[in-house]
Amino acid sequence: MNFVYLITIFIKIVYDEEFKMVMPIGPLMIEHRLIERMIAIINREIDRMENAATIDLGFIDIAVDFIRKYADRCHHGKEEDILFRELQKKDLEPDHKRIMDELIEEHRWARETTGKIVATKNGIIADSTQSIEPLLELMKKLVDFYPKHIEKEDKQFFRPVMNYFSKKEQGALLQEEYEFDKNFIHLIYREIITKLEEVV
Repeated sequence: MNFVYLITIFIKIVYDEEFKMVMPIGPLMIEHRLIERMIAIINREIDRMENAATIDLGFIDIAVDFIRKYADRCHHGKEEDILFRELQKKDLEPDHKRIMDELIEEHRWARETTGKIVATKNGIIADSTQSIEPLLELMKKLVDFYPKHIEKEDKQFFRPVMNYFSKKEQGALLQEEYEFDKNFIHLIYREIITKLEEVV
């Protein structure tokens, strides 16, 4: 399956030719591709850390920051606070309602697992005699989780639930996603400046 074919299929999924507009699922699926790239990097680093029998604290911090800020607050944030919020107002078919509930629960699990990664890392920092295996096992769980979670959204959920929305509603959802992203970058940098002010 070549790259051009994949791009063609992707455009057909996220672009409504009749109304010449990107569907609200378009930005979400684009974000999935970046998350997949980061998960591949995390997987590679897990193998490297296992082989070296040591952890790279700097990389752990980078991975956690990406998962918390991009995958969860930015990406899951748009899903839960915009798409899922509006879907909850619709009379969903039982299968769609079930999948949405599963996705919300999976988001919660990912947050909890990321929190456990941070706590385990901090424990290793406090006591260097602790095994690194529990930390690597938690990271492996996230690496295993995200591809399956993304596949469920891309192949079982996103496209069918667009049928619950009129074209006008889809346009409003897309605009809200753009506004969310615009505000989100300001929030991130406000946090950075606040932390710097506390240190300096």
